Amino acid sequence: MNQSSDIHKMIVPNEVMFSEITALLAEGKTVTFHAKGNSMYPFIIENRDCIVLEHCSHIRKGDIVLAHLPEGPYVLHRIRSLDGENVTLMGDGNLRATEQCRRKDIIGKVKYLIRDGKQTDCDADAERRKAYIWQQLLPIRRYLLKICRIINKTKTSK
Repeated sequence: MNQSSDIHKMIVPNEVMFSEITALLAEGKTVTFHAKGNSMYPFIIENRDCIVLEHCSHIRKGDIVLAHLPEGPYVLHRIRSLDGENVTLMGDGNLRATEQCRRKDIIGKVKYLIRDGKQTDCDADAERRKAYIWQQLLPIRRYLLKICRIINKTKTSK
């Protein structure tokens, strides 16, 4: 029997999926799902990486979080700054765009990324250093993203 025929893929609207994720995280469970979108490129790559979310009671600058923005959409972005209850988020693949939310709008925090079967701890010092350096390179991020996309395209075409 072909095992691939036993695998079913289900596509659900974001609102439904994130409502369920919110409920599971509130119960203290972790949730794993495939990355969609390019706003966290090059650290999270669509259709390749899996994200492992956990409920978070403590957040800090540099964390990748799932937030439900006041305007309605959910985003998985990095915390750029914290000011009391106010949180500024920015995707690693964004050049200027930021989002504002409140601490209470943070639903979960990315604990691990799974890429090519390997688990990467997002709280590890090396990962936090990479994120910090990437943030400092914001003025030239446009060029770095182009280089990353060329390299990634070359890797996937082999």
